[in-house]
Amino acid sequence: MKSKKQISLRQDCCTAGLCRTLGVLAGLWFLLSFTPAHAEDVLHLYNWNNYISDATIARFEAECGCRVVQDYYSDNEEMLAKLAAGATGYDLIVPTGNAVEALIRQQVLRPLDKTRLPNLGNIDPAWLNTPFDPGNRYSVPYAYTITLIGYNSEKQRALQFPVDSWAVIFEPRYLEKLKGRVTVLDSQRELLAAGLKYLGYSANDTDEAHWKQARDLIIRAKPYWAAFNASSYIKELTVGNIWLVHGYSNDIFQADLDAQKAQRGFRILASIPKEGAVLALDSLVLHKSGPRPDLAHRFINFMLEGRNAAELTNLIGSGNPNRAARAYIRPEIAASAAVFPGAAQLTHLEMLRDLDRRQRRVLSRIWTEIKLR
Repeated sequence: MKSKKQISLRQDCCTAGLCRTLGVLAGLWFLLSFTPAHAEDVLHLYNWNNYISDATIARFEAECGCRVVQDYYSDNEEMLAKLAAGATGYDLIVPTGNAVEALIRQQVLRPLDKTRLPNLGNIDPAWLNTPFDPGNRYSVPYAYTITLIGYNSEKQRALQFPVDSWAVIFEPRYLEKLKGRVTVLDSQRELLAAGLKYLGYSANDTDEAHWKQARDLIIRAKPYWAAFNASSYIKELTVGNIWLVHGYSNDIFQADLDAQKAQRGFRILASIPKEGAVLALDSLVLHKSGPRPDLAHRFINFMLEGRNAAELTNLIGSGNPNRAARAYIRPEIAASAAVFPGAAQLTHLEMLRDLDRRQRRVLSRIWTEIKLR
């Protein structure tokens, strides 16, 4: 039989042990209360302006029980410069082929886990195994655009300027009718490519003498242009302030939708110049600094579903490499050569390739000369 003193000591020990246990549990509760649940299940997406619908994002968020936070860029060079300056934390980026090439060379991309992408088979094989990422180790085709001529239909009828050639962007004999009503993309590669194509060279020509010819062509035309503009030109076209642009096909599509919705009385139409143009295949890639590759793969697979991929084309007029999407794309969009160019037009379109360090330095110097003149 235990004495009262022994029982009391045992009770004291039990009480102390219980207190310690409760203290530990309270501490754990405190830590859990103030620790985000797996980074709050947030996917960080670094994307082009106007390159996915809010409805698509909302549907993915509902499906994954997460949030999508987006940052935006209007040019590949802007995106590359921001990453080079130390920006981190992006799970997914949507670069064009030449920028994918640069990111691969910099070794900042995370290889895809294709076992997590059962919908990858929906991509048309014609858009896979590209020169910038053979075997698609890092990239999944997302959408494509064509850099072309966009114009106000009413002004074109009144002024009779041509829309089938880059001449309308570069030649004073046409620009005199359009002075102050023209914008060109604020992009080194895109604007130089248009100049090179007009001069009869490849968009990927790296001969410095040819670059200087394109530079001089641009400088001659520059006084007639209203601005270098890669973002707000959609609105400027829609309200009628700008009549002609060197721009992206999906942006021209959006400007036309906006003009029709506002009942402006004119259309914003697109034309692929006969000299040829740039075709930009944008892809989804995983950045190594992204904390949620699991959510990134879920998002890619989600966007590979036919209906989701088609929504992008139906809403913003982007070209679509997804075979499963075709059944859901509106017929009038599927028939548009500016969205789905025919075989003959495709032969005149080029994807930009990346430049080496020396070529980038030369191009940067030429771009500075263009901007300062």
